[in-house]
Amino acid sequence: MRDAAHWGLLSTCIPHLMSKPSTFPAGAGEAAERIRAFDWSRTSLGPIAAWPQSLRTVVETLVNTPIAMVLMWGDDHVMLYNDGYIPIAGDKHPQALGGTVPGIWPEIWDWNRPLLERGFAGESMSFREQPLRIDRGRGLEDVWFDLFYTPVRDESGQVRGVLCTAPDITEQLRARGVERLHRQIVDGASDTAIVSTDTEGRITRWSAGATHLLGWNEAEMRGQSLARLFPDGEDGEARLAEERKEALARGRGGHEGWRRRKDGARLWAIGEMTPLRDEAGGVVGFVKVLSDRTAQKRAQEDLRDLNATLEQQVAERTEQLRLNEEALRQAQKMEAVGQLTGGIAHDFNNLLTGIAGGLDMIQRRIAQGRYDDLDRFMEAASASANRAAGLTQRLLAFSRRQSLDVKPVDVNQLVASMEDLLARTLGEQVQLEMAPHPGLWTAETDANQLETALLNLSINARDAMPEGGKLIVETSNATVDETYAAKFDDLEPGDFVVLCVSDTGAGMSPEVAARAFDPFFTTKPLGSGTGLGLSMVYGFVRQSKGHVRIYSQPGEGTTVKLFLPRFQGAVEAEAAEPPPRELPAGEGEVVLVVEDEAAVRLLITEVLEELGYRAIVAEDGDVAVAQLLEGGRIDLIVTDVGLPGVNGRQVAEIARQLRGGVKVLFVTGYAENAAVRGGFLEPGMEMITKPFNIDTLAAKIREMLS
Repeated sequence: MRDAAHWGLLSTCIPHLMSKPSTFPAGAGEAAERIRAFDWSRTSLGPIAAWPQSLRTVVETLVNTPIAMVLMWGDDHVMLYNDGYIPIAGDKHPQALGGTVPGIWPEIWDWNRPLLERGFAGESMSFREQPLRIDRGRGLEDVWFDLFYTPVRDESGQVRGVLCTAPDITEQLRARGVERLHRQIVDGASDTAIVSTDTEGRITRWSAGATHLLGWNEAEMRGQSLARLFPDGEDGEARLAEERKEALARGRGGHEGWRRRKDGARLWAIGEMTPLRDEAGGVVGFVKVLSDRTAQKRAQEDLRDLNATLEQQVAERTEQLRLNEEALRQAQKMEAVGQLTGGIAHDFNNLLTGIAGGLDMIQRRIAQGRYDDLDRFMEAASASANRAAGLTQRLLAFSRRQSLDVKPVDVNQLVASMEDLLARTLGEQVQLEMAPHPGLWTAETDANQLETALLNLSINARDAMPEGGKLIVETSNATVDETYAAKFDDLEPGDFVVLCVSDTGAGMSPEVAARAFDPFFTTKPLGSGTGLGLSMVYGFVRQSKGHVRIYSQPGEGTTVKLFLPRFQGAVEAEAAEPPPRELPAGEGEVVLVVEDEAAVRLLITEVLEELGYRAIVAEDGDVAVAQLLEGGRIDLIVTDVGLPGVNGRQVAEIARQLRGGVKVLFVTGYAENAAVRGGFLEPGMEMITKPFNIDTLAAKIREMLS
């Protein structure tokens, strides 16, 4: 690039050229006249009389062409354009003449810069129906162009400029309704990625939500493929081609899986692709909607090892020792059964409800002297028992989706109450040492599950010390700062109550320690363990929004630390259980019962009718919706959560839309979304879990209808 001093010297050498009115470039248009009159010595191009022949030739051609064209010359991209380009420049004309591209069009420079770099590298490019958001001096507006970039070489063959042919096709697209369709995309949700592509899969529109979710801005992604979002090693182009084919055949195509952000982080995305059509029905592209489901996906992975129990809860808890013994029995029972699936656990709870409820109804009918229809309940209970016996033969997996009863817990008190039970569990060869922290904070967790976790850890420690040793159970407070939390994917900064269990046993190698929390992983001989103990501990603590760390070396023992969230608030004293009372009777209210298990449906219906309610029965969600649409009176909905088809939560949402604030009682044995009750229930909604007794059901219904 020549500097100003050079141009001054040159002007003194050719005064005859500078003193005569320029007739270059030839042409009668406004742009040609302004180019002739402009003082080009103020720019890097220098005086017009000294321009190289290559520049003069392309400018002469440009000003005599009716189609909108702009030449960007030199390293600083000085702009020269013709009359066709003047409407595109708008109020920026005539200042744009002789200006630089980043100076005149800063709002699209991030998009334009890589294209000019490619053009100056000798590459020709074209973009059909290219949308740009530009400011022509009247504020930002959306304009569509057909763009053609052509490199221009000087006498030495070096690329010195890029010629852009840029017809404005905005009005054409508006006439075809394309702009309206694109506007629908742009106006989408800010937390959802909404992307439009052409028929070949090249991105034409990139929403603000896409930038927020994925990190790339519109300029970086325009003209690119969504295959850029797929992890390395996955054929994104093939997957996208299948989605486009499915969308054309069925109206929509979808896929979910891991995707990557600009910063390299992963997210689990659910995507749906639909054809983008013009007003005549022709396919002009596709719309891709991506929603972030990373939190749900990671929660599913963290909760896959739920505690599930087959034992009925003890009716009355008279002393702390009996509670601890029952917790130990449940943990041992779970280990014996092993590998439960969430779905089988749900079915099993349905069956237990049919057994317990049927026997309960038989007992009540006998007490009332009513013997005429006992066979119904006996047959239902017997059928459920037979099915339960067969079901136990098919327990092949383990699920981590229990419904936690999260409350403030005094961990010191809980550990102290288990001391006798732990001592008997460990045996005489293992010395038990308790080290409670005197100023321990209150934890926020499920006390029953914490007891089970401590028992599991103690049993594992005992098995690691066959020749005897020492087990230390200690508590402490811990504040995790952002620096420490950043070392782990599953740890948030904050205050935690730490329960630490240490043994002097055989210890573990780093390879074994790394897999210690994996479901079904065990180093014990066949028949001595299922590998679920530590997995259950990990699942419970993670579900409680806590953290687990394990430290071990061969021959040096093992330490497991449970980080439980600190309870932030005042701890209220537990209220005494109210004395038993008679079942509350109904007053003719109408209750819609939605339950796919026949035995449970029969039990609930009989209880309702016996207590003075009128029951309407639906065996699944679809039938329930039909009942709601009929418009008859419904005062309360009692529904299972895990229904086939339309589930119980969806039935409740539809009911709220059709029936205003109708109250809903969820009855569940297993429901993924109900794992933590506080995030599932809205005002006017309650939940009881299977198996339940009739007193609980009747009291809850009366409470909700009062």
